[in-house]
Amino acid sequence: MVAQSSKAADPKGSINLRIETQARQLIDDAAAILGKTRTEFMVESARRQAIDVLLDQRLFVLDPERYDAFLHALDNPPAPGPKLRTLLHRVPAWERK
Repeated sequence: MVAQSSKAADPKGSINLRIETQARQLIDDAAAILGKTRTEFMVESARRQAIDVLLDQRLFVLDPERYDAFLHALDNPPAPGPKLRTLLHRVPAWERK
């Protein structure tokens, strides 16, 4: 019987990057100013950027008037036009032979 390793058993993984010398030095200088290691700086920066990207795609804020208009538009979509009808009746590319 072969033992299988579990991702849950090892909560950390690694990411290997190839980076130009100038970019690496810039990162090292910024990390040093903050008293962080290169890894700490890069993980924190990447994590912050990832959160921003995900929130930008999932969260938006509207004032009450625009929120009501948004809900109204969702609850009352326009009738499908001819282009939408054509699209909905077209065979998807992955099903074409």
